[in-house]
Amino acid sequence: MNPDAVLAAAAAAWARVGAGLTPADRAALGEELSRRRAAGPADHRAATERAAGLLAAALPEEFGAGGRSVAVPVAESGTVAGFTADDLAVLLLDGSPMAGPVLTAVRERLLAAPSVPKSELAGRERGLILLPAEDGPRVPRFQLAPDGMPRPVVLTVNRLLGAETDPWGAADWWLSPHAWLGSPPAALLGTPVEVQLPDLADLLTEEF
Repeated sequence: MNPDAVLAAAAAAWARVGAGLTPADRAALGEELSRRRAAGPADHRAATERAAGLLAAALPEEFGAGGRSVAVPVAESGTVAGFTADDLAVLLLDGSPMAGPVLTAVRERLLAAPSVPKSELAGRERGLILLPAEDGPRVPRFQLAPDGMPRPVVLTVNRLLGAETDPWGAADWWLSPHAWLGSPPAALLGTPVEVQLPDLADLLTEEF
């Protein structure tokens, strides 16, 4: 199995693979993935091979003997069950679950929305959605009023949606078209309709 496929296989089985790594192994793998992410074409392959070698040494039952014990189909491109080597960096370095053949598209769509770096909030990010990204946590801009302060209604809705533990799900609720509203809830902020948003969020989370 080629090194890209080894990393892709680790991403595809990350719940099991990640649990099998020691803190030292995770740190070492993270360092190589960081180098791989930042590397130019000349160094990218070497970083990929080193990261794959770390996995083979740390988890020989999973990735020993060329990784053949990973019982999932491997495409010629090095993808495994739709996962790529880049997905492993998303899972480990960014701490984001939004990887793989389905969730990558959702992650890219949400990260494409206007945002500001967390550093620009100067400690005002409490209660806001923070999306992990390659260049650091991003704060979707819709949460901020024109003066840069968090919108009170956003803080209320984020609390109802559990944005602290599920920032991606909360961001998707805000930024996706809503069947009842006819538009994404974020588009209604600053309009008279925004007063309805907490009730809609409460209906979503109500236990029956």
